[in-house]
Order: sequence, then structure tokens, then C-alpha cells
Amino acid sequence: MKTVTLKIDESVNDHFIWLLKHFSSNEIKILEQSDYISDDDYLRSIEGMEQSIQTARNEPITKGLTLDDLNW
Repeated sequence: MKTVTLKIDESVNDHFIWLLKHFSSNEIKILEQSDYISDDDYLRSIEGMEQSIQTARNEPITKGLTLDDLNW
């Protein structure tokens, strides 16, 4: 089974959901429905995230790691 994430315009949302509901639950399952939120808005919605990013920006570059140091 495949999972697809879509951003659907409000003007066609009802039609799209109507179409999906015409398939059996063995063929298609609606796993989640939510309003679109940009990555920036999402990160800003997490308590303390903005301050954490600001704090990290102010750290000296010498405290950072190179890609080689990450051991990925």
C-alpha cells in the first residue's frame, strides 16, 4: 500500500473527499485530515522553538560541528 500526502484547494476539497469515500476501506483509508500549515508556522507554534533558534543563531560558529563530525 502507498501513502500520498496532498495539499487540496478548499474549492475542490468536498468533491475530492466525496470521491475517496466511493472506494472501499480496503482500497483507500483517510488517515488524517488537517488544515495546511507552512513549515515556518508549524515551527513557530512549538513553545520555545523560536527562542531556541535565536539562541542557536547567536552561538559562535566554532561551537558547531562539521558533517564529518556527525558520524552519519
